[in-house]
Amino acid sequence: MSKIYPDAAAALDGLLEDGLLIASGGFGLCGIPERLLDAIQDSGVTGLTFASNNAGIDNEGIGKLLRTKQVAKMISSYVGENKEFERQFLSGELQVEFCPQGTLAERMRAGGAGIPGFYTKTGVGTQVAEGKEVKAFKGRDDSPQDYILEEGIFADLAIVKAWKADETGNCIFRKTARNFNQPAATCGKVCVVEVEEIVAKGSLDPDSIHLPGVFVNRMIVGAPYDKKIEFLTTRERETA
Repeated sequence: MSKIYPDAAAALDGLLEDGLLIASGGFGLCGIPERLLDAIQDSGVTGLTFASNNAGIDNEGIGKLLRTKQVAKMISSYVGENKEFERQFLSGELQVEFCPQGTLAERMRAGGAGIPGFYTKTGVGTQVAEGKEVKAFKGRDDSPQDYILEEGIFADLAIVKAWKADETGNCIFRKTARNFNQPAATCGKVCVVEVEEIVAKGSLDPDSIHLPGVFVNRMIVGAPYDKKIEFLTTRERETA
């Protein structure tokens, strides 16, 4: 059965419902599954929880879904470039579970590996540790140190963006766009990938594959894309 679908709406058909936990790849506006996020917005589903490093910016990425009040909770590391994210959090309209970037990536990776939880030093003694189990282990200097228990993320749906994929779903992520896409893809019960180019089976170097096709259920070609700038800084042209 082909994994390739004609568009984002078709690829998400039968997968969307209110209250889903969705793992979404991307970092800022880099490597985000734009077409799939647009299709989720168009579907009208609500009460969603997104596990994602951040929510894009206002009206871009997950930021679009914040504007339409389709997101109930974010599991994220960073909110700094999204004013609507900040406003909804401070007003109590949006639940936010802050998670250090490395911990978030590992929670996704753990879910993809079937690991329900792990202990980490990151966040010990801070608000991140509130309500979590603390346990002492022998540290690097051979003395007992506190670690907190973090749970793996098992998402209902994973949506990611790849640079290139073959017909069986083996994916390559390009440079910075690799970010959270690989661990996010593995932790979903169903993984949908939007890709810039799909090539013939067997044409990709096996040693270059970042995400094996066994994790991928459905794919679309999302290109072409308009280059979006997250934070624009300019200066006046110097003259002689």
